[in-house]
Amino acid sequence: MSVPPVVFGFGAHSVVEDTAELLRMTQQADRDGLDHFSLSDHPYLGERLDAYATIGFVLGRTRHIAGFANVTNLPTRPPAMLARTVTTLSALSGGRIVLGMGAGGRWDRIADMGVPRLTPAEAVDAFEEAVVLVKKLSGGGPPVTHQGRHYRVNDIEPAPVAAPAVWTGSVGPKSLAATGRVADGWIPGHAADWQSERYRTSRPVIDEAAAAVGRDPGEIRTVFNLPGRITDRPLPATRDRDGRWLGGSTAQWTEELTHAVLEHGAAGFTLFSPRGGTPDPASVGRWATEIAPAVREAVAKQSPHPARPGNPGS
Repeated sequence: MSVPPVVFGFGAHSVVEDTAELLRMTQQADRDGLDHFSLSDHPYLGERLDAYATIGFVLGRTRHIAGFANVTNLPTRPPAMLARTVTTLSALSGGRIVLGMGAGGRWDRIADMGVPRLTPAEAVDAFEEAVVLVKKLSGGGPPVTHQGRHYRVNDIEPAPVAAPAVWTGSVGPKSLAATGRVADGWIPGHAADWQSERYRTSRPVIDEAAAAVGRDPGEIRTVFNLPGRITDRPLPATRDRDGRWLGGSTAQWTEELTHAVLEHGAAGFTLFSPRGGTPDPASVGRWATEIAPAVREAVAKQSPHPARPGNPGS
């Protein structure tokens, strides 16, 4: 079986004052061959750029790179309208959109936006129902009537555009199980990587839930949010005492990420700064032109059936 194409991107937490810099970075990343960029979605923070308005603008100024909200603040974006947004962006950009989805974390601020507060269990139920409804309202077909516990639509025509791949930010057991049942990818929370206890205990929950509904767990891709430094010289240690990835030279990154793909099934990586925010332009450039090509080459050499490069959602 071939190894799925490994995708590389970078993440940004952009405020209004960063608009010009964000556009420069995404355009350069597009030219350099990165697969995706991601934006955080916190609509209750007035200084932040709106994720979906920004994604649409950037996709209109680039040619190849895909965008996604990492992850969509679902409680403030009803799924019927979210389906219209992402299918429209897909149609306009030639499929360059991924749907990042989350149940909503900062409920104190979400409620301040006038959204009814949900319990954690209710939020997870709504999250799973929303993923199902977005897919129902995509890809054509007869009008959809959905009378769910949290969302209802009546006789609504689906968009003729397929739903983008859905990558979730699930953390808790119930949310992880929902990812296994209905999603296409998973972004481990809290920057957990393939050596973390969080990953080792969480991924089996996804796999078991997927198998229980007849899905192949291998079809649910793991794309890691990965903070770290890119250094000119090798670091004495690439992980701290707690095992968290620190970064290193191009060769150290390449060795670590190749191992993650071949031994742990990693499907992609989204670079963040060591502090968890937007990486600097120089690091994004090295990520795109040095590390990503080196990992792809190493995976191709070591995999008996390497896959061809593809869209992040493929």
